[in-house]
Amino acid sequence: MSWARIMTPLSGGEGDKAAVKAAALLAEPFGAELACVYTPADVADVMPWMGEGFLGGVQSTALESLKEAAAAGEIKARAAVDACAYAKAEFISLQTPVWAGLSAESRLSDVVVFTNDPPRGRGPLAEAFQQMVADEQRPVLIAREGFKTGGVIAVAWDGGKEASRAARLAMPLLEKASRVVILAAPKASSRSFDPARLQAYFAARNVVADVDILPDSGDAAPLLLYATKKAGADILVAGAFGHPRLQEFIFGGTTRSLLAADQPSLFLSH
Repeated sequence: MSWARIMTPLSGGEGDKAAVKAAALLAEPFGAELACVYTPADVADVMPWMGEGFLGGVQSTALESLKEAAAAGEIKARAAVDACAYAKAEFISLQTPVWAGLSAESRLSDVVVFTNDPPRGRGPLAEAFQQMVADEQRPVLIAREGFKTGGVIAVAWDGGKEASRAARLAMPLLEKASRVVILAAPKASSRSFDPARLQAYFAARNVVADVDILPDSGDAAPLLLYATKKAGADILVAGAFGHPRLQEFIFGGTTRSLLAADQPSLFLSH
């Protein structure tokens, strides 16, 4: 298996260079295309707020300011891509409706790469992260400090739909790993499952995996983070849990804890 197109949304901010660098590190082992997608604030999103209460001149000035900010952000985002040495990097600037454009680009990408802030609800790409995970249900990689491919990868496993989807979609990454460890905490789950089933699934695809059964009960997130660190894993593959509420994606407790941690990098799928 392989990945052919890696995507990373850009905001025109300080985090763009790190996002492009991480996405290039992910794309390089596969020789994949790298789509760097500039995702500005959408004028269409603020138009409903500019109703009859706005004087024509004030409304016009506000719109012009948004357009100027978008243009300035595009210059910075382009500079971040130009500074990347990856030969297959492509810059794409989205136009209104930005939401629809981002969705379309993600549907033609194998993985979407973010840095640490958007998954924590910080910065202009926070909504883009929720859009990718909840609405588009795209696999996302959250690249943290020291991110690399080809090292140790841990896979959180509880036999559920989300964990199964994440494990399957991560196969190209697992095939590049120096070691794969399946982490299972049966006492922290109400579901009955056998980690050996996932181990056999990997083995049938030429991925040799060890199994680490976590003995404690309680909150699964601290157990997973501890076991990941103990294994020396650079990346944790996990299912993202949550449900839509008031058109927003609310993450479950385990997922929130993983997003709040500083390490490791995360490969998530909902």
